[in-house]
Amino acid sequence: MTDTQAAIGTDREYETIFILRPTATKESSESISTRLTDVITREGGKLTRVENWGRRRLAYPVAKQKRGVYVYFKYAGKGGLVAEVERNLRMLDDVVKYQTVKVRDAVNLGTLDVPAEDVKFEHIEAPPDPEGEDSLARELGLEDRPDRPEHLSRAHGFDDAEMSEDGTGEGAEDEDE
Repeated sequence: MTDTQAAIGTDREYETIFILRPTATKESSESISTRLTDVITREGGKLTRVENWGRRRLAYPVAKQKRGVYVYFKYAGKGGLVAEVERNLRMLDDVVKYQTVKVRDAVNLGTLDVPAEDVKFEHIEAPPDPEGEDSLARELGLEDRPDRPEHLSRAHGFDDAEMSEDGTGEGAEDEDE
């Protein structure tokens, strides 16, 4: 038997990272985790690690979202397992993006010893409005931003010294003149 023939029947180790919408509820995220765990088991694979990396800023907007909840799954199984995991991720509305990578070939499922706490999914509650995230009003320039220089914060470019009492900026005169 050649190396290619021997490798056809062996299991491989994969890792999948998927991003949930930041508005995903605890029930929804736990349901997705349970569904993927069931798929991996049903397809003859073995889950070796689950991590919730929490809510993070995306490199670019995905499905109109600037943030997402990153979840990491590591598992071993046959090549068809990846297709089934990704098919299930595609069908879930709360999943905005996913990627799977083969970590290594020729893994023996019988020798994998996995502690129960490594495969337990834990939902992380995200704060409603994390620090540093701009509101739509701030992005449009309708609110002052604390990180913006003072001269750029004014909607019309006037300083307090240049503003008239009625707030229009007209009629303000320098005292030096």
